[in-house]
Amino acid sequence: MKNMKTLIAAFIAGLGLLSFTTTNHDKNEPQKETVSVVKGYEVGDEAADFKLKNIDGKMVSLSDFKTAKGFIVIFTCNHCPYAKKYEDRIIELDKKYKAQGYPVIAINPNDPTVQPEDGYKQMIERAKQKGFTFPYLMDEGQKIYPQYGATKTPHVFILQKENSKNIVKYIGAIDNNYDNPTDVSEYYAQDAVNALIKGEPVKMTKTVAIGCTIKVKK
Repeated sequence: MKNMKTLIAAFIAGLGLLSFTTTNHDKNEPQKETVSVVKGYEVGDEAADFKLKNIDGKMVSLSDFKTAKGFIVIFTCNHCPYAKKYEDRIIELDKKYKAQGYPVIAINPNDPTVQPEDGYKQMIERAKQKGFTFPYLMDEGQKIYPQYGATKTPHVFILQKENSKNIVKYIGAIDNNYDNPTDVSEYYAQDAVNALIKGEPVKMTKTVAIGCTIKVKK
């Protein structure tokens, strides 16, 4: 009987250890839990600020842009063919709206161990090659894109400053034709920013982002 009790106690202790080990394993993979449980922003939500490393090595936050009226936050990357198709249009958005108070803030959400073309060194090279006029930030640890609810590259979130808050005004695609800019008939991001500049409500507040899935470390 004594031996039986000892075996049962050892078995229960083993279960406890197994449970502990599993919990520890989960804690080592916070990005997987975050991706599954975080819903992301909806239009009208306040977007939290962040601090991410830019391609020049400096840390960048939305709060650094003291005179900005809002932001065109775009989750994009190097390798995705959709993102590449939109690079020139993203540059044009920044050139057109930065002076009017709505700069582009580009964020690479991909894990470089999953997609090496989206590594930090490759980001620097791509930005130089294309002549990016905006910050190109690395979402190291993949903590920011789940907060926003980004699922594709590219995925746009247009924010407007209201007092000290950054309020989401538009979520979705840049326009309705990724393949050919000359065939675009709906300029979603541009129309949203134009409305905000005029002090008018955004008519189309949400569209479906078309692009590559975000590459997450398993």
